[in-house]
Amino acid sequence: MPLSPPAPRTLKHVRRVNYQGFERDDGLWDIEGELHDSKAYDATSFRDPTKQRLAGEAIHHMWLRVTVNRQLVVQAVDVAMDSHPLKGCTEAQAALQRMVGCSMARGWRQAIQKHLGGVESCTHLRELLFNLATAAFQSVPAVFSSANPDEPPRHLGQCTGWDFNGQGVKEFFPQFYGRQPKAPAPAPSTADTGSATEISAPSGASAS
Repeated sequence: MPLSPPAPRTLKHVRRVNYQGFERDDGLWDIEGELHDSKAYDATSFRDPTKQRLAGEAIHHMWLRVTVNRQLVVQAVDVAMDSHPLKGCTEAQAALQRMVGCSMARGWRQAIQKHLGGVESCTHLRELLFNLATAAFQSVPAVFSSANPDEPPRHLGQCTGWDFNGQGVKEFFPQFYGRQPKAPAPAPSTADTGSATEISAPSGASAS
């Protein structure tokens, strides 16, 4: 169903974001993201005022490939920046390697902020990385299941459709219908947790 008819307007900016999940022959998973920003009109180039940036020409065009295991722990990161507004933008790529060892299942956004926040990396790469976790959850079926049959799948209680008191849970997971969701665990302080624990600790990524 399309949106309601809009008011008179003129297109100015286009952002395209694409995610894909691949199961590898070695048992790991590649989750890839692509971000493409462009203007809908010709304009003077920001980097070179003597040149024109044509409509549709990329301002940002960036790629990420994050390799994870079935538990969504990052094994490798590959990044490319085909188009960027400033010469120094590519210096942001190296910091992405700090995400190796982090968990998309627990504390993903906190880990991104810790390792890539502020001037440590690139705003657009961070945005692309944030929602890579959601694509990973959709790609790797094992992350929705629980080893304990008495524990509900982790996506229950995370949205209106999977409300524990809703029709979806009643129909497809009746054994958990009406259950009260667990309160999120508080984040551990840096004083009583090591760096490895901090990387993969609190807060689920399914709402990312």
